[in-house]
Amino acid sequence: MTDQTTLPPRRRLGAFAAIGFGAVLAIAAPLEAEARGAPESFADLAEQLLPAVVNIASTQAVSESMTGDPQLDEFFKEFFERNQPEGPRRETSLGSGFVVDPDGFIVTNNHVIQGADEVTVRLHDGTELMAEVIGFDDKTDLALLKVEPSAPLAYVSWGDSEAVRIGDWVLAIGNPFGLGGSVTAGIVSARQRDINAGPYDDFLQTDAAINRGNSGGPMFNMDGAVIGVNTAIFSPSGGSIGIGFAIPANQAKSVIDQLREFGFTRRGWIGVRIQSVDDELAEGRGLETPTGALVANVTPGGPAETAGIVAGDVILEFDDKKVRDMRALPRIVAETPIGKTVDVVVWRDNAREQVRLEVGELDEGPAELGEEPQVSEAPPEQGSIDLLGVSVASLTPEIREAFQIGEDIVGVVITEVDGAGPAAGKGLQPGDVIIDVDQKPVASPDDVLSRVEEARDNGHRVVTLFIQRLGDTSWVALRIDKS
Repeated sequence: MTDQTTLPPRRRLGAFAAIGFGAVLAIAAPLEAEARGAPESFADLAEQLLPAVVNIASTQAVSESMTGDPQLDEFFKEFFERNQPEGPRRETSLGSGFVVDPDGFIVTNNHVIQGADEVTVRLHDGTELMAEVIGFDDKTDLALLKVEPSAPLAYVSWGDSEAVRIGDWVLAIGNPFGLGGSVTAGIVSARQRDINAGPYDDFLQTDAAINRGNSGGPMFNMDGAVIGVNTAIFSPSGGSIGIGFAIPANQAKSVIDQLREFGFTRRGWIGVRIQSVDDELAEGRGLETPTGALVANVTPGGPAETAGIVAGDVILEFDDKKVRDMRALPRIVAETPIGKTVDVVVWRDNAREQVRLEVGELDEGPAELGEEPQVSEAPPEQGSIDLLGVSVASLTPEIREAFQIGEDIVGVVITEVDGAGPAAGKGLQPGDVIIDVDQKPVASPDDVLSRVEEARDNGHRVVTLFIQRLGDTSWVALRIDKS
C-alpha cells in the first residue's frame, strides 16, 4: 500500500555509462522531489472560513430595448407587462463576496454589482442585509460594499499572494449557481496569467471548481488567508473545466484600501508610452533576452521626463520590482503610492543605468500642448536606403500636407517601400516618419543612411527605428539586408 504522505523515490540512473573502450558519457540523473500528500480533510478550515463568505444578489431594471428590433421589443414589452403588471421587468444576478472587516465591509467583483439598483447580502446564517456600494474599479473588476450588521461579523484577512507557488493547495468558497456556501479545493495551476480582461491582468490560475456565482468569492491558502478573489473561468460549456482565475490578493488589497479611503482608485503614473521588446528589438538594443518595457514616447513635463528617461530606454526594474515584460509595468506603476520616489533601472546604450523618479497620479484628462514646433522650409532631400528597402525624404510643408504629417513631427518620411525588403516585412509604409535610428535623431536622408551603414560596419545585424504614424509612435527592429 502506497504511503499517502511520501511518494516512492524514483530509481536513480547510473552516473556514467560505458561507451566503447574507456569512453564515458555523463547521464543526468532525473530530478527528485518529495511531495506532501493532500490534507486528510479540509473540514476544519472550511468550518472556520464559511461564516465570513457571503452571497450577493443584485437587481436592476431591464432596458426597454431587448432585441434591437422595435416590433419585437413592443411584443416582449406587452408580454412582460401582462405577466408583471406592477412595474418594469427586473433582472437579478448572483455572486459571492467575503467580509474583510467586522463592521461590515465586504469585497466582491464589480461585475457582480455593476448597474445594480439594489444589492442584497445574505450572511452564512441566512440573515439578509441591504448593502451600500462604497466604490468600484472596472479595470480590476473589484468592488467594496458596506452593510450595517447588528453585531460584529466574522471576517477573514488578506494573505501574501507573492508567496504563492504553483502547486500549492487552495480552497475556494462561494455561491455557484445560487446554491450558497459551496467549498471546493484544488491547487494553484499557474501565476501571472494575462487573459485580456483589463490593463492590469496578473491572475492566479486554479483547478479548484469555480462556476457562475463564484465571482467575487475568496480563494484561501491553507492558513485560511485570502490569496485571491475568484473572478473568471475559461469554459466552453459555462461550467467548470478546471481553469479558473483569481485576482491576486496583493493587487486586490491595494485597490480595496483605496476604495475604502477615497471611494475610487488613485493610480500611479509616470508619463510614458511603452511597447513590447521582441527578439529583434532585444538584439538591436544589445539585450541578452527580450525583457522589460521599451519606452516609445515620454510625456513632456511628466515624472519620467523629469527623471531623465527618454524614448528608447528599456525599463528593466521599477521600485525594486523586475519588469518581466511590457504588461507588467503598468500594473507595478499603478500600485505604487503616489508621490513615492523610486529607483528605476533602464537599459540605455548597452548598459544598465539607474534614475530616481517621483511617481505622479494618473489623470485621464486631455494632455497639455507642447511648444510650437519650428518648421523647416528647405527643399526636400531624398534618398534610397537599400539596406532597409525604403526610399526617404526630408519633411517639407508640401510633403507634410501630402502625408498628413503634423508640423510638430521632426524626422525623415518614408516615401516608398520595397515589397521584398526588411521594412515591408515589418509593415512599414509610405508616410511613416523615422524619428530616431538606434536612439539617434535623424533629420535628413543622409542621417538615416549613415546610421544604418554605421551599424552594418560595426557588425550589427539589426537597427532600431523610432517610427511615427498618424499620431502614434513605436519602435521597429529591422534586419540589415546585406545581400
